[in-house]
Amino acid sequence: MAKSDEDRLLDHSYDGIQEYDNPLPRWWLWIFYATIVFVPIYYLVPGDIGAGKGMIARYEAEVAAYKASAPPPAAWDAAAFAARAKDPALLASGKTVFETNCAACHRADGGGLIGPNLTDDAWIHGGQPAQIHVTVTQGVLAKGMPSWERLLKPEQVDAVIAYVLSLHGTNPKDGKAPEGTADTTAVAAPAAPAPGA
Repeated sequence: MAKSDEDRLLDHSYDGIQEYDNPLPRWWLWIFYATIVFVPIYYLVPGDIGAGKGMIARYEAEVAAYKASAPPPAAWDAAAFAARAKDPALLASGKTVFETNCAACHRADGGGLIGPNLTDDAWIHGGQPAQIHVTVTQGVLAKGMPSWERLLKPEQVDAVIAYVLSLHGTNPKDGKAPEGTADTTAVAAPAAPAPGA
């Protein structure tokens, strides 16, 4: 029986195993060549050919539509805060929120650990209630302070600001050295809460 060209063995063997030198099936080669042609076209043509916009353009359009329809955020009312800043209930609430969320960096007495001392006249980002409000709600990411705007209710933010202002001048033992610039125009601190409040 004569061997055809299709039954030709290759000259090498792998661990005693020899293989035929058969061509690949034509259907397999056509699929292979088609994928070579398809991949660059797929890479270059955007996915939504009909719309003509990419995902980023759609996102920007949706954000613009939302901003156009959403009401503007309510501005923080500094005058209303000043009227309530000395309220003992607000200060007690502020102390609770401060000890829960802020004491890890500023100490419970405001003397400062990782965060700055809140009892002296020096302020890094301003000592006015409106400036403290911005610092609390927006955070200071460069220094590791998170934004508390989404974690605290507006009443809790006001309470924390009132409590921080009440800490001014308490001079805790082993307080951190002053950081920032002195702010002598800061609003007079509300009366500190009674011990045990």
